[in-house]
Amino acid sequence: MSPFLAELLGTMLLILLGNGVVANVLLTDTKGNNSGWLVITTAWGLAVFVGVTVAGPYSGAHLNPAVTIGLAVAGKFAWGSVLSYIFAQFLGAFIGAGLVWLMYIDHFRRTNNPAAILSVFCTGPAVRNYFSNIASEIIGAFVLVFVVFYITGGEITPTKTPIGLGSVGALPVALLVGVIGLSLGGTTGYAINPVRDLGPRIVHALLPIKNKGTSDWPYAWIPVIGPILGAALAAFLYLQIK
Repeated sequence: MSPFLAELLGTMLLILLGNGVVANVLLTDTKGNNSGWLVITTAWGLAVFVGVTVAGPYSGAHLNPAVTIGLAVAGKFAWGSVLSYIFAQFLGAFIGAGLVWLMYIDHFRRTNNPAAILSVFCTGPAVRNYFSNIASEIIGAFVLVFVVFYITGGEITPTKTPIGLGSVGALPVALLVGVIGLSLGGTTGYAINPVRDLGPRIVHALLPIKNKGTSDWPYAWIPVIGPILGAALAAFLYLQIK
């Protein structure tokens, strides 16, 4: 498998399972309706585990432009490969969000709450304050990338090892994303990944979903710029103290 395809498939699975749990919790008449934040954060952590397990041996499983850019800033990933990784991640997120819509199409049709429908696809602030919102995304992504540097020793590259018991190596990152969601996710929904938000937001804008409302484009820059800044700060600090 090529690194491009690995990033695409890994990110697709991440979004299918991550956004899928939000659909299960928020949409009308699902089996998991109103099951709560703990269910969402647990499933997002496990979604990361799945994506990393699939993509890790072939691309290093960045699955997130913030991770890719952070590694490049730290000199641990070639800048010449950054755009191809980000494009693969974006396509994967776009496809994953489309699959969530297909999976839950009957429940989208029964849901009359535009905010709930939008939340299936992308993040939004609990309290809209752009300064604190972007600070939340910077801090969340900083924690993600900074700790990932220590989990991986600053190296996230294809190992070409068989998928199997080696997938246990994906568990620390899954736990990291889970604790970020539980501890820091209450303000903005912890995008901490630009394509996790932007790709599905575009899908929301394009799909003919009843009662979907707007795609909240005035907020869309926050979960794109914030994680990139947080990742760059994490890389800078890592280089200073490693």
